[in-house]
Amino acid sequence: MSDFPDVRWLTIPDLTEILGLKVSQVRRLIEDRALLAYRLDGVWKVPADFLDGAEPLGELRGTLVVLGDSGFTDAEAMHWLLEPDDSLGVSPIAALHQGRKAEVRRVAQALG
Repeated sequence: MSDFPDVRWLTIPDLTEILGLKVSQVRRLIEDRALLAYRLDGVWKVPADFLDGAEPLGELRGTLVVLGDSGFTDAEAMHWLLEPDDSLGVSPIAALHQGRKAEVRRVAQALG
């Protein structure tokens, strides 16, 4: 993901500290699609933007489900969430932080 130089990446140990959870609980969040992780340099990492304070961004899970249902791989979903989208005017993850969940999911469904 070197094409995202401005993204602040968090490792699993970072997430355990921020979220106050055990490693197994953080891994469960990833398995349950509450967070999306990507292997960088052999280490699983999650963009800090996927958090809302000390918890996963609530709107992310449903959006990841929509992307998966639309045939996106995890890598494609990561790229789509982090790259600016013309129809949204910002990256989809930024739009989710702005409370535009329905709009983001409509755009995601249209891509499928």
